[in-house]
Amino acid sequence: MRTIDLFAGIGGIRLGFEYWGCENVFTSEWDKDAQKMYKANFGEIPEGDITTINPQDIPDHDILLAGFPCQPFSIIGNMQGFLDTRGTLFFNIEEILRIKQPQAFLLENVKQLRTHDDGRTFKVILEKLKELGYFVHHTVLNALDFGLPQKRERTIIVGFKENIEFHFPKSLGQYKPLIELLLPDNEIDKKLWASENIAEKRQTRLKVTPFYPSVWHENKGGNISVLPFSCALRAGGSYNYLLVNGNRRLSEREMLRLQGFPENFKIVVNYTAIRKLTGNSVAVPVIQAVAGEMMKSLSSKKIVQNTKQLTLLEPNYEYS
Repeated sequence: MRTIDLFAGIGGIRLGFEYWGCENVFTSEWDKDAQKMYKANFGEIPEGDITTINPQDIPDHDILLAGFPCQPFSIIGNMQGFLDTRGTLFFNIEEILRIKQPQAFLLENVKQLRTHDDGRTFKVILEKLKELGYFVHHTVLNALDFGLPQKRERTIIVGFKENIEFHFPKSLGQYKPLIELLLPDNEIDKKLWASENIAEKRQTRLKVTPFYPSVWHENKGGNISVLPFSCALRAGGSYNYLLVNGNRRLSEREMLRLQGFPENFKIVVNYTAIRKLTGNSVAVPVIQAVAGEMMKSLSSKKIVQNTKQLTLLEPNYEYS
């Protein structure tokens, strides 16, 4: 199966599909640091801004992949309240699907996409995909359920040109212990250690007895949680919102491990950049599991009988 990788970041979605033998034939990513990482690890520099690329120039492909940004849609005011996606990056995905007509797609976004703008954004996305002739499935999957010690919930939308049977992957029921992902403290750069002042503040605000190894998470309200896993890596989070054992930040390699990237994945940008890039990336094992189910569906092409088109706006598989 040929894939294209849009809003590619450092290639996490691509890796999930390459595991099943897919061949990527086109990539788009505008961030310069992401492009450097992509070139170092895949041997190619992604095309830039997707809004400047003519869909006709994109190679034919079987599956479109995109971890697209969440943007509000403007109301165009007809009586049924349909919204216009022009001017948003989702519109570029629409145009590529409309012109290239791939067999399937996978879209990834934050969990909050489903409730964004009181649910209107998500409703419009599903409606537009349906109008393009796709049978759509969606759910929320958590990296914790697929072997990674990171609580990272993401909305996954899958679509097929035919109404074939598809099921999202089930939870593995376990995740790797932190000890398998964390580096020894003596291998951690001194610059990643929190100041004495910050470490002491964390200790004094604890309301539970700490255990080790653990990740101490400070939420927006200033409350500290001590957890056997990491909360979601965030591109825009403060430098100290996650501290290993309450006293140091995650290293570059540890952040990549928390997202399920292979050990041989090269790091060619600075700490600030890799922190942003991993925070914007996907959990590779989650995508790999979904890709496996998609491959199974596309191989068997078992047609679903007696399904009303109206049900396409509702999830056919709700993950809890």
